[in-house]
Amino acid sequence: MSRDIRKVIDIDREDERRQCVEDLIADEGPDWEKLHQPGSFGCHELLDRTALVADLMERYVLSHPACVQNAEWHSLAGQAADALHELYQRVGKAHLSAQ
Repeated sequence: MSRDIRKVIDIDREDERRQCVEDLIADEGPDWEKLHQPGSFGCHELLDRTALVADLMERYVLSHPACVQNAEWHSLAGQAADALHELYQRVGKAHLSAQ
């Protein structure tokens, strides 16, 4: 994937994130961030969900025979699993540092 395409994807992803922030403010109020900051139950919940999804990704996608038989699919699934593990490490570091 070229660098220019990644920039467009990142811009689109940031637009989605900002829309989520607006939705959270509308749904939970302006203090929604306090409920989900590192050290909170909300952050711990994200940590748990990330571990769960990483495990599901490895058990049911990465090791699925249809995925294993296709090198491109297997590589993409491996990248997704790696990204989830990296997310887990980063969230965990911030969460534990805040406690």
